[in-house]
Amino acid sequence: MRIAIVNDMMLAVEAMRRVLLAAAGHQVAWIARNGAEAVALCARDRPDLILMDLIMPEMDGVEATRRIMAHTPCAIVVVTANVNDNASKVFEAMGAGALDAVNTPVLGNLGDRAEAKALLAKIETIRRLIGPVSAHLSPAVKAPVARPADFKHDQLVAIGASAGGPAALARVLSSLPADFPAAVAIVQHVDVQFAPGLANWLAGQTPLRLRLAEEGDRPEAGTVLLAGREFHLVLTTSMRWGYLRAPADCVHRPSVDALFESVSKHWKGMAVGVLLTGMGRDGAAGLQMLRKHGHYTIAQDEATSAVYGMPKAAAELNAATEILALDKIGARLTNIVVGKTRT
Repeated sequence: MRIAIVNDMMLAVEAMRRVLLAAAGHQVAWIARNGAEAVALCARDRPDLILMDLIMPEMDGVEATRRIMAHTPCAIVVVTANVNDNASKVFEAMGAGALDAVNTPVLGNLGDRAEAKALLAKIETIRRLIGPVSAHLSPAVKAPVARPADFKHDQLVAIGASAGGPAALARVLSSLPADFPAAVAIVQHVDVQFAPGLANWLAGQTPLRLRLAEEGDRPEAGTVLLAGREFHLVLTTSMRWGYLRAPADCVHRPSVDALFESVSKHWKGMAVGVLLTGMGRDGAAGLQMLRKHGHYTIAQDEATSAVYGMPKAAAELNAATEILALDKIGARLTNIVVGKTRT
């Protein structure tokens, strides 16, 4: 992969350069000292991946990410000195389109350092994401699940998001009413170490109860559960949430497809699937399965997506009942769910 480095600290640049050159198959495309320089260089020579620092003079990493994704979009991973200390800016950058975040490696015995290994692991994930993708879902569509007339609290909203997702999720969740009469489950592509911070941040953006999903949780109206482990968040036959290792060949863990597929197989009530901004195709096949099982499905439109990858894949499969701008999705969900409650 051709990888660009954006960082104003020479020691950090050299550490990342050595990590990349020591790994097979990677080369440094260019080096930028600040966000403005990165935007200009990316316009002339778009790399496969950008390793973007957050705190820089002239233009920070958040604004640089926003401008790059608007004009010459490519994969971006935030690489900063301490991800946890910069959590709010990390989520801002992810809302602008960055895919993930990792701590900056330091010079020394890089081969034995956790930071270097974590960076290479992120790069490998991105390589798989932007390369050829093979579907892991079965193409067979089963008959719709029978929905008993006496089934109570039978509404569920399942949401998937990736690059640009935190900001998109905040926008959708903030527009839902406090008495929203459906359970909500979310898979956002994010490193498990950032999941608690993301949950805390999102909880402040919505009137609903929001927390990380735990093994054995039941779907509950007015409660939002966010996937928070390195396994797939799925609905089980007992109508409880669980975490599964399989399928093991997914680029993302947790996978949006795995969430949507489990809902289409096991949920006995009405479900709505929502696929938001993100790079790749995760969620498209699962959204199609939900629609074929008779559930309502929504995909974010191109104009409001930070990265029009996952929603575009869903549109190409005709998996979305409706394609909507981000600021329309919350109101549409409320209309669907509240309308169903009143009928």
